[in-house]
Amino acid sequence: MRKAKRGKVLGWRWRCNELRRHSDAVEAWIVLAAWAFATAGGTVAGVAGAQAVEAVQARSGAAHRPASAVVLGTVPRSTRAPATYGRVLANVRWTDAQGTVRTGTADVQAGTTVGGTVPVWTDGHGHLVDKPASPAVVTARVVMGGTGVGLAGGLFVLAGGRLIRLRVERRATERWGEEWEQAGARWGRRTG
Repeated sequence: MRKAKRGKVLGWRWRCNELRRHSDAVEAWIVLAAWAFATAGGTVAGVAGAQAVEAVQARSGAAHRPASAVVLGTVPRSTRAPATYGRVLANVRWTDAQGTVRTGTADVQAGTTVGGTVPVWTDGHGHLVDKPASPAVVTARVVMGGTGVGLAGGLFVLAGGRLIRLRVERRATERWGEEWEQAGARWGRRTG
């Protein structure tokens, strides 16, 4: 036996016919508005999110200052934390922008000798910080941040549209049930 194909008619909610209910047209407008607002709102939110991430990255990069440090001695590695990409932690000494001599632990190339000079990065207060991100990494963070914020904003709007559409659909189903109750009461009578 051949299975009947069910044809999908595009835009059926927009066409005028006797079977279309008012709630079908309302649902169609809600879906259209939700997608339009999600697209526009998601784009605006994505651009704003990208600009915010870019501003944070710029502030972070501007606060980093390069300094030269002298290796005092390597920190013994634990057996749980092996060297990553040939780098180890070492005690270093550097002079900050105010002329204060400081010491701390920095990530240095494995095999660096005691007394050797290594580049380190400090913040505005003279504390050791990570090396600033490269322009490629900053661009990737900006794109990912903007995309994430844009998608979240668009999905939030679509979820709101879905909730409104469910409410309209529930009310249409309630009306349909009321109409069936009224029609069902008349079916038992004989006219003649």
